Amino acid sequence: MPNSVGLHPGEQYSRLTGLIYVFNLIVGTGCLTLPAAFAAAGWGLSAVGILLLALVSYLTTTWVVESMACANAINHWRRMKQLKKRGQVADELVNRTLENAEADQRSIDTSEDQDEHEEESPLITEGVIERTVGEYYAIQEQIEMGQMAELFYPKVWDKVFYLVLCIYLYGDLAIYEAAVAKSLRDSICNYVSPNCTMALNDTDPCFKNNSDLSRLDVYRICIVGFIGVMGPFVFLNLTKTKYMQIVTTFTRWLAMCIMISWAIVLLAENKGEGHPRFAEITKLPQLFGVCVYSFMCHHSLPALITPVNEKRSILKLLAADYLLILLFYYLLAFTGIFTFASLDDLYTLNFQPDQCHDAHISTFVYALQVFLLLFPVFTLSTNFPIIAITLRNNLKGLCLREGRRYSFFTTRCLFPLIAAIPPTLVGLATSNVEILVGITGAYAGSFIQYVVPATLVYHARKMTLRHIGMGVKNPFSAPLQHPAWLVLTCVWAAVCQVFVTLYLIEEYKTK
Repeated sequence: MPNSVGLHPGEQYSRLTGLIYVFNLIVGTGCLTLPAAFAAAGWGLSAVGILLLALVSYLTTTWVVESMACANAINHWRRMKQLKKRGQVADELVNRTLENAEADQRSIDTSEDQDEHEEESPLITEGVIERTVGEYYAIQEQIEMGQMAELFYPKVWDKVFYLVLCIYLYGDLAIYEAAVAKSLRDSICNYVSPNCTMALNDTDPCFKNNSDLSRLDVYRICIVGFIGVMGPFVFLNLTKTKYMQIVTTFTRWLAMCIMISWAIVLLAENKGEGHPRFAEITKLPQLFGVCVYSFMCHHSLPALITPVNEKRSILKLLAADYLLILLFYYLLAFTGIFTFASLDDLYTLNFQPDQCHDAHISTFVYALQVFLLLFPVFTLSTNFPIIAITLRNNLKGLCLREGRRYSFFTTRCLFPLIAAIPPTLVGLATSNVEILVGITGAYAGSFIQYVVPATLVYHARKMTLRHIGMGVKNPFSAPLQHPAWLVLTCVWAAVCQVFVTLYLIEEYKTK
């Protein structure tokens, strides 16, 4: 657990800034695959489905926040026990200052019999705790999901969490590589089908005057080139800088606004060619995986929520954030499915320059098309090393024993290679970003977004009730407290994974 008891004022930020960070984290690569998933499942079914998934995602988010508060409370409880054993006053917990403790040692009873009794008794029976109720569940320490798993879960289950998290990060990296390589390939290749009558596939040539290289060949070359440039960063200690965040955020917002505005203009000019179906039940599992991935933020909530300087209304503000994101997704998806007759699995590819019909477009419009085409390259390239280093560190935590010495090759070379090679092989095997997003979201994503928060808050409530008691109320308690909601959420995740598996089997058979 972290040793610090709080963040310095300079490390904190306002609630608005925190919610912007949450918005930017959620609205990432997943939203670029939403329009295609909406078109496949039908606009009516998709509208209801994404609303339901947004509500469930918000519910599990509140459980993560409650678990964060419980983890802080347990750390507070343990720290106070240690201080009492040293004969220090309980008022020290209010001020959180060790230097002024010796002056008031007479205020507590430090007998050994009482200490032994307190090992099993809720600390709320001590009158001094009533003086610290306001800060007892305060979210002041940044306790990551893995640390909470180690604190609350029974033995072995924390390893299961780390394993699933690593699988999710592997999927993330594979999606990043495929999205970047597809964008680079489409910006390089200039071959068009005869008379521009057919859509291109992977077996078509890439260049007009050279049929030796297919589009799939160039895609794989881009994969190798991308990992050759970004792969070495996995061996380093790299952190995202403030300026990198600003540039990435600006680029993302600019690209999203351009795509939405472009589609709205085409619809206003009656140039929309999309005629999506109302519902297609068989494609619902595909939508599920994409939506789960598109609402994922749970694994990063401790890093985003803890620095917020005022957290009293954080659950309501998160609800507002989810509502804004849901409306944004509706706007992006509905404008896309009614504008384009067919949608690429990566929405930005629908805006690439049309070499058949756009011979006389203006330079400004062409520049916008190229910018949108390369948008995934700009944003995902900056995030790739960070995700890869996170995966590398989690793999070390999963496989290495703390305190044991390992060779230079094991610590500095082996785990970066284990983190970088598997997603590269997956990227070389398939360029279907939508399938990668669906699988990652439906399996590892649903486990992290649904099962982990439900089981984590269950064990967190049991531990805090046993050690702290019912007298201190958690101000960050989730709106839904009944255990039935936890069971229902886990059952929901299991049922959805079964349907996704059946869908993938059926898709494999048809191909």
